[in-house]
Amino acid sequence: MKKIVEQILNDSLDATERFVGAMSADLILLAEKIALAFTSDRKLLICGNGGSAADAQHIAAEFVNRYELERPPLPAMALTTDTSVLTSVGNDYGFDQVFSKQIKALGQAGDVLLALSTSGNSGNVLRAVKAARRLGIYTAGFTGGDGGKLKDAVDAAFVVDTPSTPRTQEAHALAGHIICHLVDHILFQSHLTGGNSNS
Repeated sequence: MKKIVEQILNDSLDATERFVGAMSADLILLAEKIALAFTSDRKLLICGNGGSAADAQHIAAEFVNRYELERPPLPAMALTTDTSVLTSVGNDYGFDQVFSKQIKALGQAGDVLLALSTSGNSGNVLRAVKAARRLGIYTAGFTGGDGGKLKDAVDAAFVVDTPSTPRTQEAHALAGHIICHLVDHILFQSHLTGGNSNS
């Protein structure tokens, strides 16, 4: 059993290190897009299914409450939390529209959508991206494996190169924390330390 634990750890570290190493510049650009949205009276919308729904809520909470820095709340919204909306849309129109209808109702040009799908092929996530792009919303996708359909549907794709869903989700969680840290740095710390968004 100890060997199993060590193998999981090694696989997770390998997938995460390769992902962050390959995507660090893109993570910085995404953080800059989100920071710009926040300073332009716009917001971050986040969606995903299953574990990715939990990740969406986690990231939103870090922005609305705080990450590590004491600072004002920031406008982020997980589209996975309103059970009345989710169940009514799912019942009346189908599960594929549970996120896209919320984006049509709440989204504005200048917002950012972060779409999470470990396979890259979740129908409701793909519809959300399509609806967002029609509104002029910048779209980023966190996915895994070969990226699925999401890879080519978004403005910026973040693909964890592993077939394992758990390892993909672990890398996504770290990427979410990196983005929170970078956005806080851009908005609240870089001007105090004399740094810039690339420091």
